[in-house]
Amino acid sequence: MDNLSNMPSKVREIKLSYSYAIKPSQLPKVNSSSDAYKVLLQTWNTDKIEYIEEFKILLLNRGNGVLGCCSISVGGQTGTVVDPKVIFGCALKGNAVGIILAHNHPSGNLNPSEADKQLTEKLKQGAKLLDLHILDHLIITPEGYYSFADEGFI
Repeated sequence: MDNLSNMPSKVREIKLSYSYAIKPSQLPKVNSSSDAYKVLLQTWNTDKIEYIEEFKILLLNRGNGVLGCCSISVGGQTGTVVDPKVIFGCALKGNAVGIILAHNHPSGNLNPSEADKQLTEKLKQGAKLLDLHILDHLIITPEGYYSFADEGFI
C-alpha cells in the first residue's frame, strides 16, 4: 500500500530568475494604442506580415513599461491557434501586470472577426482570475492597426 516507495527519488527543480539588462527607467512606455503598434511592429518579421498570421503579446509592468514581447503562435494565411494557457504562462513567468494582445491579418483587413472578438472576451475573463489586465488587443498590418480598446471592446 506504500505508493511512495515506487516514486522516483529525484524531482526536477523549477527556478524562476529575473535578470534585466535594461533599467526600468529605460523601458519603452506604452500609453496609447499607437505606442503599442509602434513597439509591436518592430517585433514583426515584415517579410511575413502579409503572408502568415502570428499572435504575440506585450508584457507590461505597473507603469506600462514594456517588459518584453512573447510570440504565442504562428499559423497559416487565414488563422493561428491561440492557447490561453501559453499566454497566461508567459505573462506570469514574465512578472507582467498588464498584457496587450496582438495579431496580424495577412489580408490587410483591419476588421476583427467574430473569432477575434470571442477570443478577446475569453482572455479577458481568464485574466481577471489571475489579477492580470488585458489592456488592448491590436490587429496589425503594415499600413495600420485596429485597437479593441479604442473601439470600446476592452
